[in-house]
Amino acid sequence: MTRELHFKRRPPISGETKSVVIFLHGYGADGADLLGLADPLGPHMPDTAFIAPDAPDRCPGNPAGFQWFPIPWIDGSSDEEASAGALQAVMDLDGFIAQILKQEGIAPDRLVVFGFSQGAMLALRALVLRDEAIAGIVACSGRVLDPESYAETVRARPPVLLMHGDQDEMVPPGHFNEAGQVLEAAGFEVYGHVMEGMGHGISQDGLSAALTFMASRLGIRLGAG
Repeated sequence: MTRELHFKRRPPISGETKSVVIFLHGYGADGADLLGLADPLGPHMPDTAFIAPDAPDRCPGNPAGFQWFPIPWIDGSSDEEASAGALQAVMDLDGFIAQILKQEGIAPDRLVVFGFSQGAMLALRALVLRDEAIAGIVACSGRVLDPESYAETVRARPPVLLMHGDQDEMVPPGHFNEAGQVLEAAGFEVYGHVMEGMGHGISQDGLSAALTFMASRLGIRLGAG
């Protein structure tokens, strides 16, 4: 059973929705944490609506924020609880995407999902299980869950941009290389961008790389103005 996700939406600057970017926030944050990225991205993507849901569960370590699933080494949950939570999060996100596609009147190939940290982990897990591939995934500062069995479960292979700060202490940069290897072995088209001198966050050059990738996937021409 899927749960309803509360979300905030920034309408397209042009007033006409031709594509959508869904932001998936990190552990202990909320949708508003990433929705601000619509400010620098929107002028370059005028026909794109930006949508940022809150994860459904409150975060034990930060009651003001949310989590997509428990993280044992942070909140003391069991591996079983974490696995069950991740499975539920996949179902929740799948239902939410179906809702947004219908609500916005777009096809899956007009949707990009931009995940940060735990949101990136969820994006790389959930979106490959769908029947139809979306336009692309931006996975920043995350990792692949269950890398050993990943390829066996893949059904859709949207192009993926992996981004990671080389000074990230929260999710070590080694996961960037691991994710790239796992995805390539599973037949994905993978792009990578290392944010030099960056910790657990999104740098300006990282955001520029994400914009270039998303625009390419959505057929948006940059630099026309």
